[in-house]
Amino acid sequence: MSLTRRRLGERGEALATVFLRRAGYRILAGNWKCPAGELDIVAEEPGRGTICFVEVKTRSGDSHGTPHEAVDRRKRERMARAAKAFLCAKRWSEAPARFDVISIRTDLDPPSIEHLQNAFRIQDALPRAYW
Repeated sequence: MSLTRRRLGERGEALATVFLRRAGYRILAGNWKCPAGELDIVAEEPGRGTICFVEVKTRSGDSHGTPHEAVDRRKRERMARAAKAFLCAKRWSEAPARFDVISIRTDLDPPSIEHLQNAFRIQDALPRAYW
């Protein structure tokens, strides 16, 4: 990954973290890694206790489609596996959880931020035998 793309991604994750905090979310982890994959942001939804696994997609334009369109089947599978590992590692396997996508466009002033809650379900991302 080029340095420019890495910086764009880091900027997007920082913007998403601020966005979530302002919305009342409690950030539990950022860039959490395990053999199954990486989770950009893990947050707790305010007032509900739902664990939100948030994929952040940042673009500097729309020539490659919208940012949330980049969360394809393979990415959803990796997220779901990493999320299950996170919940097991924290012993929160019974906690309510969901998958969100935050799309950020940095070519706009101010940058646009779109939060898609419940972007997909774990049952749709992994084979039945896994969950």
